[in-house]
Amino acid sequence: MPKKIVITGGPSSGKTTLINALETEGHTCIPEISREITQQARDAGIDYLFLEDPLGFSRLLLDGRKEQYLAVKKLRKDRVFFDRGIPDVIAYLEASKTPYPKSFWEAGIEHKYDIVFLLPPWEEIYTQDEERYEDFELACTLSLALKKTYMDLGHEVVEIPVGTISERINFITNHIKH
Repeated sequence: MPKKIVITGGPSSGKTTLINALETEGHTCIPEISREITQQARDAGIDYLFLEDPLGFSRLLLDGRKEQYLAVKKLRKDRVFFDRGIPDVIAYLEASKTPYPKSFWEAGIEHKYDIVFLLPPWEEIYTQDEERYEDFELACTLSLALKKTYMDLGHEVVEIPVGTISERINFITNHIKH
């Protein structure tokens, strides 16, 4: 079974760019699915599904991330990188003070990752777009919620320093070797 590695962080911290670079280098990467869910909602006439129905959006996200997690077990790879993990769903609900069923927390306990890398908020690269409604202050709050949630679920969280893509990939590679 491959080693399951999560790349997480608040909005616009460089996650997707880092995941894309890892994929370009030949690593197996599992994409973020929230933009896909958001676009499906938009196609159905709902502009910001998380804002309008945070629990409904989060259920879809949780189900999708559990499917991704389980699908990885069948891969014959040494390691797989995830652009966000199951605990991210919980962290976003916690940060928005949205109550959620106990089953969400249980999913976080049942589906463990081997390594969790957190990208810190990085104001210089921060941007908003049609899917990213959060301002930089909220991005910082979400980053703290992510770290706390992963740690509360028993994960060690390794913070990746701000830097170039090459520096960040080298940091990850060096950490994985140890």
